[in-house]
Amino acid sequence: MKRILSLAVAASMLLSAIPAMAETATPHDAVFKTFLSRVETARDFIELHLPPSLTQICKLDTLRLESGSFLEDDLRPYYSDILYSLETTRGAGYVHVLIEHQSAPDKLMAFRLMRYAIAAMQRHLESGHKTLPLVIPILFYQGRRSPYPWSMRWLDNFADPETASQLYSGAFPLVDITVIPDDDIMQHRSMAALTLVQKHIRQRDMAQLLDKLTHLLMLEQMSGQQITVLVNYMAQAGDAEDTRTLLYGLAQRVPQHGGLLMTLAETWLAEGMEKGIREGVQQGIKEGKHQALVQVAEAMRSRGIDDQAIMEMTGLSEDELQRLRH
Repeated sequence: MKRILSLAVAASMLLSAIPAMAETATPHDAVFKTFLSRVETARDFIELHLPPSLTQICKLDTLRLESGSFLEDDLRPYYSDILYSLETTRGAGYVHVLIEHQSAPDKLMAFRLMRYAIAAMQRHLESGHKTLPLVIPILFYQGRRSPYPWSMRWLDNFADPETASQLYSGAFPLVDITVIPDDDIMQHRSMAALTLVQKHIRQRDMAQLLDKLTHLLMLEQMSGQQITVLVNYMAQAGDAEDTRTLLYGLAQRVPQHGGLLMTLAETWLAEGMEKGIREGVQQGIKEGKHQALVQVAEAMRSRGIDDQAIMEMTGLSEDELQRLRH
């Protein structure tokens, strides 16, 4: 699998209090885009400002200006961008030059750059790639205030950067209920019944959960609405016969919820019967229509019409016509 490199370069054009315009580029925007649209200048820009460790893997002689944008519509009045493609020593890549034209340094610029980086990654995936590209944002700053006053570490935009760093620099929390023992799940308080049912809904006879669910319902840790939703889920996603047996068993063992469980079981059973009747009627109509087509095909064949024409006019298959000969 090729590794992908995408370079996002943000230029913050902060000379004076000229307001951003949605349709007309500011002078700062126009001059920067004119220069950076020239491949030779873009190559110099990358060689000068990209960290050497990253410059070494870029084949800058393959740099090519592309069409496209990673900006969201609500940010277009304040930013414009240029897109380059290039090859690297480890696969294909992109250079994304972002120009900001505002009148003051943006305290959340590091976070904005992260948004653009993620937008570039998403677009890369949507184009058919299976791995994320590496996106390297660089801020080009020339504002009045010197030096640039804000951190370029996006995690510093959080009220608690240390906790944010722990969260976003490692693996996200995973709750894999497929490997949690049932005995542990039984201790999960108001989450226990949901977790237990979802763990086993595809894998076993739901009636085997009768004892465990009886115990959980007796603890009174779920609301009536939660019980109703859970029962409906079992009815929709589980095996019909197993779920019906489980509901009747729970109704007998959990008297405080017996009325609710019996009502749900009977309602679900009635709906299932009605659905079965409807499906049976539809199947009968379908079979009657097919029989009519068979009779038409027999009449056409008796008049000497060839099989190909019969199949085209009736939609019957060659095998079905073959069976008419016997």
